[in-house]
Amino acid sequence: MEPSDSALIDAVRRGDRQSFETLYRRYRDWVAALAFEFCGHREDALDVLQETFLYLHRRLPTFELRCRFKSFLYPVVKHLALERKRLSRRPLPEPRLPAAEPGTIEHLLAALPEGHREVVRLRFVDDLDLQEIADALDVPLGTVKSRLHTALDVLRRNPVVE
Repeated sequence: MEPSDSALIDAVRRGDRQSFETLYRRYRDWVAALAFEFCGHREDALDVLQETFLYLHRRLPTFELRCRFKSFLYPVVKHLALERKRLSRRPLPEPRLPAAEPGTIEHLLAALPEGHREVVRLRFVDDLDLQEIADALDVPLGTVKSRLHTALDVLRRNPVVE
């Protein structure tokens, strides 16, 4: 059985380097993919990955996990990635995939405001519960519920044509 994130963090605080490596391996792909979504460049996303875990390493002596680890990491990654994007003078790469076709779920999601898309992603892709999303976004639980309700209402009113 895999140790919990809390157990790994406690072990790291006691000096167990292997536990930090386990946390890194457990979340590196998710962090890198999220960073890429926000900053748009592979190299920048990899830098954000390193900066995220460096930030965590610095915080560990006094860090207490009070939520799911993804709820803690999400705002860290988002902040670092958006800051890197802001400082980068490189143009965003051309999209690798064609634009979403009208009538597809991707097209409908792209039409949602960013805050609503973010809540839908955290709920249905990252599998966070509503309170964890509120913690990750640092917004009231009612805001999360409202955004999710509105987004789902929009999606229900615009069925995807197959």
